Amino acid sequence: MRFDEFAKRAARVESLSGDHEKTEEVAGLLREADATPVVARFVQGRVFPAWDDTKLDVGPSLVYDAVALAGGTDADEVERRVAERGDVGEVAAEVGTGGQQTFGSTEQTVEGVQEALRGIAEGSGEGSEEKKKRELANLFMDASSASAKYLARLVLGEMRLGVGEGTVRDAVAEAFGVDVTLVERGIMVTNDTGEVAEVARDGGDEALADLEMRLGRPVKPMLAQSSTTENLFADLGADEAVVGWKYDGARLQIHVGDETRLFSRSLEDLTDSLPDVVEKVEEDTEEDVILDAEVVAVGDDGPLPFQDVLRRIRRKYRVEEMRDEVGLEVHVFDVLYDDGAVIDEPLSERRDRLSRLVDGIRGRSAVVSDIDGVLEERRAALDAGHEGVMVKNPGSAYTPGSRGGDWLKLKPEPETLDLAVTGGEWGEGRRASFVGSYLLSARTDDGYATVGKVATGITDERLESLTSRFKELIIAEDGKEIEFAPEVVFEVGYEEIQRSPVYSSGYALRFPRFVGVRDDKAPEDSDSVEKIERLYAQDEGDGR
Repeated sequence: MRFDEFAKRAARVESLSGDHEKTEEVAGLLREADATPVVARFVQGRVFPAWDDTKLDVGPSLVYDAVALAGGTDADEVERRVAERGDVGEVAAEVGTGGQQTFGSTEQTVEGVQEALRGIAEGSGEGSEEKKKRELANLFMDASSASAKYLARLVLGEMRLGVGEGTVRDAVAEAFGVDVTLVERGIMVTNDTGEVAEVARDGGDEALADLEMRLGRPVKPMLAQSSTTENLFADLGADEAVVGWKYDGARLQIHVGDETRLFSRSLEDLTDSLPDVVEKVEEDTEEDVILDAEVVAVGDDGPLPFQDVLRRIRRKYRVEEMRDEVGLEVHVFDVLYDDGAVIDEPLSERRDRLSRLVDGIRGRSAVVSDIDGVLEERRAALDAGHEGVMVKNPGSAYTPGSRGGDWLKLKPEPETLDLAVTGGEWGEGRRASFVGSYLLSARTDDGYATVGKVATGITDERLESLTSRFKELIIAEDGKEIEFAPEVVFEVGYEEIQRSPVYSSGYALRFPRFVGVRDDKAPEDSDSVEKIERLYAQDEGDGR
């Protein structure tokens, strides 16, 4: 498929507002594309499979330089236009049609673009930055003006089509007439929508059913929801629970085969950074297995803070020196593959497998039948210096990438942040005269950056008193949108912190809930974006 044809179809997808319409358009694109796997990744802004930690390592400045070089203009001018338009793709298209030269052929193919970008990703060493710029510029010069828009976005991983993994899953099923549940499972075990699309096209349901996990190819970890002691067994939907200690560590997926490889929650290969973990794993098991685990920093007096784990994980050089400084423990809590995938087995059977596969690196867990048993395990975990416990349904399968109700995390108390209120929205219906939701912001070095909105947890009585208070702080209005002077701090509970392009901090609170007003805190004493980044990194590490 020519890349300019892909770009035209991408523009049609972008123009559609409904999920069903987008799915139909992507399905048509997949049917017509000869390079089905490449297209299935490109529409999501992926150049490489999700399991592949190959990175382009190309930032906005390098793209601006390449666009400028291809279009015969100045990089500062490209950057200025991007600041105005907010979209490097739009600027790349403009430079192609209105610059000193016009971008060229329409013979560029999606396979050719992928091959060129892989070459750019593999470039390293002295002069590699300049080489990347020239190779990118060549790509832009070979692109039509229309396709330059989506090429620029693709390079930065920002396609802006409103197409995620779920859309591609449904589109694959529709395009090739296959069972969507088989497509979903295929994506779980391969972690590659491109491969699944190709298999669905060529082999249908039968071939999809044969897809399995492979050693050395990491899959997304299964995730957990938060719960409380009051609702725990109801949320779990089971009479018994597997209760495991929740460590203040980093999530680790361990692949043991011809060689042992370690992968982070975000699927980064950490093998070279953690040689002592490799040694411990290889001492404890000789089977071909994929294990789910946490790695914890330890000192003479017990567990060390999560930041010490990060020091080990992020170390690329002088690894042995850091190994001597910060020791690590491994706690394996699940098995995904035992000479074949076992994720469809219930957790109770996987625990039995795990007891046969590992011994010294197995994490602590117990089966309990009431809340007292859960609390006893939690007290033991806290007394040992750990975070709390995970509570799991013994009958549950392992579902990569899923955050269902089968795994629950139970911490000592709800997680909260103290955040400045910088805006809001007028309510609807009977709440139309009240401020119905409040925009929350975290402190930065020179102001505030937004992290979400909160409306849940505010009673009608509190709604009235808050509206009266905030009316005095309005500095601007635009329709229902309100801007407040940052003078009030809310304490807000949340389930987790997620990456988000919607808010200026780059992060968003999942399920935020109003706890109260912190009248004892000034906005300059509210929590910072730096703290949110740290909390996000910690949750990324433990993955639960």
